[in-house]
Amino acid sequence: MKIRIKNYSFRFAEQVMNSKLSLKQEIENVLLGQDLDLAILSRPKFNKILDNKFVSMGWESQPAVFEEPGDPTAKMDFLKDRIGIEVEFEHSSFIGIY
Repeated sequence: MKIRIKNYSFRFAEQVMNSKLSLKQEIENVLLGQDLDLAILSRPKFNKILDNKFVSMGWESQPAVFEEPGDPTAKMDFLKDRIGIEVEFEHSSFIGIY
C-alpha cells in the first residue's frame, strides 16, 4: 500500500508552492518515500517518521503560528522558508456535521 497525493489549491497555494519548487519536491519526496510501509504504520508512528524526516531536511518542528504572545497552543507541524505544513488525518469526529 502506497500513499497517493491529491492536490487542492486553496487561495493560490499551488502557485505559491510552484514558486518554491524545491520545497514542494521535498514534501512530496517525504510523503512518497519508499521506506514507508503503510500496512503496519500507525498514526503516532507516521507522525514520528514525518517529524524525523522533515527536521533532518531543515524544517522547524512545531513553530508558533503567531509571533506575538497569545495562544501557546497555536502551532503548526512544520515550517521552512515561510511554507507551513499541518499534518491531518481525516477523522469524522473532528468534522462538523451540517
